[in-house]
Amino acid sequence: MSDVLSAVRLTGAIFFDNTFHAPWVAETPRASVIASSVMPQSQYVFSFHTLLEGSCWAEMIDGSAEPMRLNAGDIIVFPLDDAHAFCSAIGMRAEPNLAVYTRPADHQLPYILNEGDGPDACRFICGYLGCDIRPYNPFIKTLPRVLHGKSTANGWLSHMVQHAVAETEQHQAGGETIRAKLAELMFVQVLREYAQDLPAGSRGWLSGLRDPQIGQALHLIHAHPASDWTIESLATAVGMSRSVFAKRFTHFTSDSPIHYVGKWRMQLAARRLENPHVSIAQAAVEVGYESEAAFNRAFKKLMGIPPGTWRRNNSSGEPTTALGAPH
Repeated sequence: MSDVLSAVRLTGAIFFDNTFHAPWVAETPRASVIASSVMPQSQYVFSFHTLLEGSCWAEMIDGSAEPMRLNAGDIIVFPLDDAHAFCSAIGMRAEPNLAVYTRPADHQLPYILNEGDGPDACRFICGYLGCDIRPYNPFIKTLPRVLHGKSTANGWLSHMVQHAVAETEQHQAGGETIRAKLAELMFVQVLREYAQDLPAGSRGWLSGLRDPQIGQALHLIHAHPASDWTIESLATAVGMSRSVFAKRFTHFTSDSPIHYVGKWRMQLAARRLENPHVSIAQAAVEVGYESEAAFNRAFKKLMGIPPGTWRRNNSSGEPTTALGAPH
């Protein structure tokens, strides 16, 4: 997980510190609609919300899921670009104000908002997480539409929430950077808890990490991406027969072992190609290709463009295009 989160450049930002007094409703648009404003350097953006005080309801705008009750300490993440609403009573709706979804030029984040004067209040800190989705992000597409983390009084998640709150209130130098890192840490912890609770045998990359043999195979691939991996060598390394290993690996990752190796190599190579001091030939060797021509063919097959074009597009200083939900 650490390898992947580093390679896809997980980045966080806390945007809002909001307090609402009943009756109230706050609607959040699909992240892809405002991604270029809130995190313009990220290919893929999704939202998270931490309830600090009170309780409320969270609902999908399209009505495709049952309303969820949130209590103080809960963290909720929407990884698959769903519009959603928070409200003091089920079914309330309001048009989101798209003008607030932009980084201010005259002050630091977060925006602080206090609305209403009723006795029952809810306080949220909300923000966004960004990451790369190309060439290869193996875990985003395996996530559920909603990740719901529940903070216990003495748990690590609770301490991170408390730190995030303190940082939003103190306005010290470097606070925005610290809040961004806290957002990333909170997401990783929620992700870990979700992975730990997955039922045995469930599909998906995160479930594969928990499987003794497939998890070991993934570790080997990530630790030694340039090795001359074959299905046979990976199966032998984890103590499985070739056929059983190939079937089980595909069950978890939706890719054959060799396709997974190839995609992961391209992810690492793409990052290296952003360094102007690394040649295409050097990047090819670092991820296991002795021939630059073979690397060029593999890169173009996955990305649709040759590595030289990728390098020019990603070293121009222009923001990458934010993508919609992965399929």
